[in-house]
Amino acid sequence: MSSEQMIAIMIEDKTYSVSKSKLIEKSDYFKALYSSGMKESEEDSVQLQGLSVHGLELVIEFINTAKVQIDNETLEDLIETASFLQVTSILKLLLSEIKLDNCVELYKLAEFYGIHDLSSACLKFMTCHYHPMVRRQEFRHLPAAFRQQVRDLRLKGTATLIAIGDFIGTSLDLAHQDEPWSMLRYDEVSQRWLPLASNLPSDMVNVRGYGSAVLDNYLFIVGGYRMTSQEISAAHCYNPCRNEWNQIASLNQKRSNFKLLAVNGKLYAVGGQSVSSVECYNPELDWWSSVASLPDPLAEFSACECKGMMYVMGGYTARDRNMNILRYCPSSDSWFVFQACEVHIRKQQMLSVEDTIYLVGGYTHEIEPKKKTSQTDDMLTVQSYNITTGEWLYLKENTSKSGLNLTCTLHNDGIYIMSRDIALPTSLEHRVFLKYNIFYDVWESFRRFPAFGQNMLLCSLYLPNVI
Repeated sequence: MSSEQMIAIMIEDKTYSVSKSKLIEKSDYFKALYSSGMKESEEDSVQLQGLSVHGLELVIEFINTAKVQIDNETLEDLIETASFLQVTSILKLLLSEIKLDNCVELYKLAEFYGIHDLSSACLKFMTCHYHPMVRRQEFRHLPAAFRQQVRDLRLKGTATLIAIGDFIGTSLDLAHQDEPWSMLRYDEVSQRWLPLASNLPSDMVNVRGYGSAVLDNYLFIVGGYRMTSQEISAAHCYNPCRNEWNQIASLNQKRSNFKLLAVNGKLYAVGGQSVSSVECYNPELDWWSSVASLPDPLAEFSACECKGMMYVMGGYTARDRNMNILRYCPSSDSWFVFQACEVHIRKQQMLSVEDTIYLVGGYTHEIEPKKKTSQTDDMLTVQSYNITTGEWLYLKENTSKSGLNLTCTLHNDGIYIMSRDIALPTSLEHRVFLKYNIFYDVWESFRRFPAFGQNMLLCSLYLPNVI
């Protein structure tokens, strides 16, 4: 039985002896060389040039043991040598070694050496971990167009309605349900609510009065109060790309019944119960900082972002009704009275599309009613206010008397609404799931409400096409 043939691989002043059969098995470069029929294929030594000694040692270690030490200091040497010698199994191994601290370097090297699978995997990793990536200096040094591409990729996938709440008495017809679901997604094809393979973190259950907002396709739930009426400052975010919750920096001030708004890549926690202060969250720093406070503390007010500004309407000051529309400019960090209102509004949910603000539900009270009756009932109405023209429009009412206890979100071509409907005079309660089409001023009612429960939040997120 003949002994295994060894090949002497020489580089600079060093020589390494490696099994010829292993070289052929692991390296397409050597496989091609020894099947070429050329003169060099008959020799028992190979002279390599232009590669690093350490890179070659790492590749030879892998060829001999199927193991390789991967660290940030030697990534370039390893990838350069593995690419030159066409040791594809090392390049495939790197797909499972992508981490926050090496992702940018791996991407650059993959692009330089034309390793498409690795560069695609790094791009996907940066997209899935976008906010942790923006905190890294090496990511911030990448071209702005590339960073925007990563951010935009978070909005790929399927825009999906998500319902969050303390659901009880589920109507999902789910077998083997060990515990109540707190996160559901709506399948628009089958018109059914399905569970997400994730639930709220335990310390978020039974929290009321929190602020919520979607930024960069992350859902943030911040502050609120527990059933003991104790206000909290904790903040969490849900990443649909990874279907997981993570805790972020807590608010500087505990607050509840406030508004959380996403504006120009940052979050703003506006006001709260007897609170006028405003805090700004910067994802790049994972930190909250104080900005200009509201002119007065407000209760039962409404707020939203529109065209890069924040608008606050309605509610009450400690002295009187708030009849002004307040606007906050992030660049100047200042509040001012944008316009006075002829009607007093409170408890509306506010959303915006381009330069139009939509106010959903709540109470609207005409101070000087032009009609014999003023609209003060708990009706599900939608109003619009155009910040450019100053025009108010009362849009088509829905017959549901459920304007106060609702949650709503913009999704595709409409405002989707979940609400409690109280039937008089019996006071029987049932839930409604509706859509208001903002382009055609029409209502649509959906048959399947996800479940009876409390503390519900409706939002729209982009889920990966494979969940």
